[in-house]
Amino acid sequence: MLKEKEQITAYCHGFASVYEDYPFHDPDWCVMRHKHTRKVFAWIFPKDGHIWVNVKCAPEWIWFWRDTYASVVPAYHLNKAHWNSIILDGSVPDDDIRMMIATSYDLTGSRKKRS
Repeated sequence: MLKEKEQITAYCHGFASVYEDYPFHDPDWCVMRHKHTRKVFAWIFPKDGHIWVNVKCAPEWIWFWRDTYASVVPAYHLNKAHWNSIILDGSVPDDDIRMMIATSYDLTGSRKKRS
């Protein structure tokens, strides 16, 4: 069951060309970034006794996740129209957590240049 910061960061490290960053000089607040663009795809932090993970979400899916799980809420400290927070309290299945993180990785990745 994905409930710990180390489990989430380990999963995120499985994606190509990513790194872990601590931009707030607080070991509890971690972001996972794309190496080439420095764009963040996962914000990982403790809040209210649980680990939270902020992920970018496609507009057509943002409300699906929020309506499906009480522990998926509008993102803490981010644009709530594009980002969700996943509260790792054990109520969201690991496969769905992984899917949301992978989607965030894809959505924040490098965009192809227009020709």
